Amino acid sequence: KCNMSEIGEIDEGFYSRQLYVLGHDAMHRMGTASVLIAGMRGLGIEIAKNVILSGVKSVTIQDEGQTVWTDLSSQFFLKEAHLGQNRATCSIQQLSALNPRVRVFAHTGPLDDTLLLQFQVVVLTDSSLDDQKRFGELCHLHGIKFIVADTKGLCGQLFCDFGEEFEVLDRDGEAPESATIQSISKADPGVVLCTDEQSHKFSDGCKVSFSEVQGMTELNSIGPVEIKYRGYIGDTSAFSEYKRGGIVTEVKQPLRLHFKPLSEALLDTKLLVMNDFGKISRHKTLHLAFQALHSFVKKEQRLPGLWSQVSDIAKLKQLDEAAVQKLSYTARGDLAPMNAFIGGLAAQEVIKACSGKFMPLQQWLYFDAFECLPEVEDQLAECSRLEGTRYDGQIAVFGSAFQKKLERQKYFLVGAGAIGCELLKNFALIGLGAGEEGHITVTDMDFIEKSNLNRQFLFRSQDIGKPKSEVAAKAVQEMNPQMKITAHQNRLDPDSEAVFDYNFFMGLDGVAAALDNVEARIYLDQRCIQHQKPMLEGGTQGSKGHTLVVVPHLTESYGQPKTNANNAIPLCTLKNFPHRIEHTLQWARDQFEGQFKQTPENRTLGHGDAEALEVLGGVWNSLEDIKDGGQHPTSWEDCVSWARCKWETVYNNDIRQLLHCLPPEKVTATGLPFWSGSKRCPHPLTFDLKNTTHMEYVVAAANLYGQIYGIKGTRDCTSIREILEKVHVPPFTPKSSVKIHVTDKEMKEAKERDTRLEELKGKLASPSMKSSAKQMYPIDFEKDDDSNFHMDYIVAASNLRAENYDIPAADRHKVNIFTIHKQDSFYDLKWYSLCSRMTPVSVILLDALDTDFYYFIG
Repeated sequence: KCNMSEIGEIDEGFYSRQLYVLGHDAMHRMGTASVLIAGMRGLGIEIAKNVILSGVKSVTIQDEGQTVWTDLSSQFFLKEAHLGQNRATCSIQQLSALNPRVRVFAHTGPLDDTLLLQFQVVVLTDSSLDDQKRFGELCHLHGIKFIVADTKGLCGQLFCDFGEEFEVLDRDGEAPESATIQSISKADPGVVLCTDEQSHKFSDGCKVSFSEVQGMTELNSIGPVEIKYRGYIGDTSAFSEYKRGGIVTEVKQPLRLHFKPLSEALLDTKLLVMNDFGKISRHKTLHLAFQALHSFVKKEQRLPGLWSQVSDIAKLKQLDEAAVQKLSYTARGDLAPMNAFIGGLAAQEVIKACSGKFMPLQQWLYFDAFECLPEVEDQLAECSRLEGTRYDGQIAVFGSAFQKKLERQKYFLVGAGAIGCELLKNFALIGLGAGEEGHITVTDMDFIEKSNLNRQFLFRSQDIGKPKSEVAAKAVQEMNPQMKITAHQNRLDPDSEAVFDYNFFMGLDGVAAALDNVEARIYLDQRCIQHQKPMLEGGTQGSKGHTLVVVPHLTESYGQPKTNANNAIPLCTLKNFPHRIEHTLQWARDQFEGQFKQTPENRTLGHGDAEALEVLGGVWNSLEDIKDGGQHPTSWEDCVSWARCKWETVYNNDIRQLLHCLPPEKVTATGLPFWSGSKRCPHPLTFDLKNTTHMEYVVAAANLYGQIYGIKGTRDCTSIREILEKVHVPPFTPKSSVKIHVTDKEMKEAKERDTRLEELKGKLASPSMKSSAKQMYPIDFEKDDDSNFHMDYIVAASNLRAENYDIPAADRHKVNIFTIHKQDSFYDLKWYSLCSRMTPVSVILLDALDTDFYYFIG
């Protein structure tokens, strides 16, 4: 088994989504790191699972302990048959299968200095405070990144020490900010003004570079310049006069951080990172309470008894009495959702330590979910009685009555992808629907692909091509044989309402959504509101995530999407005046939807968009055969011919027409150059059979065009070139009568005046056209399948458009990030930076106050 550092290559098929977030350089740095994870209870296994999937060089798991009943509450790779056996030994086979590119070793002896010095990152879980101090000092002295993670019942703790001087190469992972220049003053200091269309987002003191500046060309060749608030950039008085144009782009600078060793950091409450400003005093209390708990364990050689208070901890009452009491009462609890959450955060810190990307935790983080506890005293008494079952770690916190309630639940999970796999794992561990009356239904229409394996941890390479829902259901039944689960492959939409009907929804206790697009979320939200069922919904995007709880008529529902008009790209910018790669990417996505999805879908007058001129024009052309002047192909050669002529239209003819109406030397009414600021003057392209991007566009476009008409295509460029050599491309002459619309208002008014609309309606409504209507197959954009030509088309179409306007091209990874963002966007919902999408993000499901409210924490 080779790892990426040895072969110098990254398996892009496996790590594709992670590469979009981290990039190749960071991934190569991770491929050289060896990581030690001590403790293989529920928290340790979560961290190990995520780190192994992320693609480090090697992971060593260490544990001296034997499997006990409470381990089964959260350690998903342990089974009843493993009781009495070493936890690390029992886990290594399953962990190794997660990612064959990573070497996994087990160490069943104690921790010592010699062992720790072999690693670049050390993670301690389920450890004593003495060990944390001792090994923390050792790691700090030798430059080893040191992480402590711990959970006690409903509380979690995380600590990071990355040494005396740790370099962060990219603090946020976002693309560098850029803006179009309107003017630059010749003064000391010079002032840069950006176009009115966009205000720059450069932080005070950040470094920027200049390009394409005309006149003051000295700025194009100097190194990064510091830009101050209000756009001050230093002395430009000796430079030439600014004329026009230019782009100012952020140049990200590395950041050096200093960390204190754990023994010193224990005394510095300024290092507590506040993640909930409603619990500031509680964070401080937990910081001291965890230390007091360690003192008790050291003295008594055990954790406090179930729902009993400890005198050492009780002394902290002056801080937050309720928090101290609840930590003491529930310290013996072992909850899968808490371990998943803290484990996800800890694994992300390991990735930061190995890659140098993203700001690490500095240095303490505490989290609690005490709100989940019942407030009635008689409900707490039963929590002190364990039953010798796999759920004992959970019963220790919530009691047996709550456990039985969980087992009776009937839940519907929509989606078995990254979040869906994590949800199912948590459902199995907490026993959701695992009783006689309980049941889980999961549906997902997708089949497993190689790129899924990096984050959808229930799947293995031998599962590629199989239905996600079936494989996921089988995997969690192996984790918990008591699970009762039914798998479907139905898309959740109006077409499946015969399956997921009124009786189905009325038999549910709740719904969990693990979807990857807004339309499906909105539809599911509406069904839940209609049937009065709570919906738990979550999503991720890169290193950000969100959760939403919908309780009908009590909390806000998902509702209809609310697009932010301030962030929308003007139509005239997309059509005629792009100046950023995001504009050409959006244009390419619009081209895909218009040519391969909307035209086939709107081929009759019965659709809502039938009044739109562009839609009807496309429908008319798609129904007329190419030989009759339309665009309906009858052969593969027709598809190639269409793609070649389409290339000529959008990358040559349209640009020539634009420059005919708005020539490069055009000036505005005020005498200023029209092509300045955000308006980049384009140039037409000339088709070249030897140009790779030109051919990639034709291959993708021709195959997609063939798909919507049921015509089989090919990737054979040799045969496609032979067809292209015979294609007749009609000559084009720009027309003076064409009006180029400079604003969205002009475009709208022109469409309203267009007289061709009624003519097209009449043609399409004619009996002859209805009788000769041909079958077409609209294409739904799918970003994850590299063989379907979708991303091939977007990349080529966008980069050719960018070449028209001298905009730097985007590689496939950046294009993927954009398309994922567009498909997974959540409109006005607030995003919280938690765990990266590259590692499975876990979701917590906890009952609160014995009611129908749920807390959903990602």
